[in-house]
Amino acid sequence: MSLTNNLIINIYSILILLVLYHQNNKFEDEKKFNNKIFRSMMELTFIMLFLDIISRFDGNFNTIYPLLNHIGNFLIFLLNPLLASLWLLYVHYQLFNQEEKTKRLIIPIVIINLLNAILVVLNLFFGWFYTINKDNIYSRGPYFIIPALISVIIIIISIVLIIKNRNDIEKRNYLSLALFAVPPLIGIGLQVLFYGISIVLNIMVLSLIIAYLYIQNQCLSIDHLTGLYNRKRCENFLREKTNSFTKKRTFSAIMLDINNFKKINDSFGHDIGDDALKATGKLLKSCIRVNDFLSRYGGDEFVLVLDIDNEKELESTINRINNKVDEFNRGSYPFVLSFSMGYAVYDFKSNIDYEKFLKHIDQLMYEEKDRYRQSKLFE
Repeated sequence: MSLTNNLIINIYSILILLVLYHQNNKFEDEKKFNNKIFRSMMELTFIMLFLDIISRFDGNFNTIYPLLNHIGNFLIFLLNPLLASLWLLYVHYQLFNQEEKTKRLIIPIVIINLLNAILVVLNLFFGWFYTINKDNIYSRGPYFIIPALISVIIIIISIVLIIKNRNDIEKRNYLSLALFAVPPLIGIGLQVLFYGISIVLNIMVLSLIIAYLYIQNQCLSIDHLTGLYNRKRCENFLREKTNSFTKKRTFSAIMLDINNFKKINDSFGHDIGDDALKATGKLLKSCIRVNDFLSRYGGDEFVLVLDIDNEKELESTINRINNKVDEFNRGSYPFVLSFSMGYAVYDFKSNIDYEKFLKHIDQLMYEEKDRYRQSKLFE
């Protein structure tokens, strides 16, 4: 591939990646482990695309070109396994959703990348992987396939993990995780078979787009424990609702929290506490319609946004939730569920924003909680 063609396709890939990076950073929670890994993958791909450009100055004798060619190729060979390693971490976290468990992979990954770094440094003396002669011409070494195999092995480990745990993940996420690895493997195969073709990084951008659209974008809106929407998505949804209501089409919202949730955690442990949150999510989901919105707002608080425009129908939903709670408590769970709820129909005449509306139902919920506490004092 000529320098001009390489420059065009890499710049195009960089521009796409910048748009993706900006879009991802607009909504992501920077503290979440999977978001950190995904952002690192994008940043590393961006760096390697730039390095790929400067490693293409074969045959140019200007004093700066040989230096750029040496630096670019050295760093690309140095960083190649790191990109596959980040993907392995991302896959592992998506499968198990346990940050500490995923972090245990970091030590073996660091070892693999250190071994690769040692080999790449030794290549400068022995030319195992590549050489750049006095005429500034790049040539493959006799063992050029080894760095590619390191990345392929790491990607295959990721695929094995995905297939092995396919029954524990949603079908859409399973297909997206599996498909992510296909384009880079094709790119590596083409690069090995046909000298001069190097489109692995450009294809990697396509894989990142797939991951963003079908995994990452969803993760930004989902609470991992319950599978419900998270607080950020809830606030965005309510903002849209309050900005698009009409006299003939308003909505309702319910904010609730679990009574004595701390006691459940203290008495049975945090695993059972997590079960209580999951059970609450399932219970609430069974009480609403497909088009209604349900989120875990934070801690043991949940918010429901309903296409209900009258108090009678809203009260009917509240009764349905209470009936489901009674039914649940007749089961074999070690804990008892009860909720304090604040709820209201959005008054289109008030024209208040979503934040004030949330504060309103939040205040109603705490008034209900106070009544619940008072009633327990006299039992």
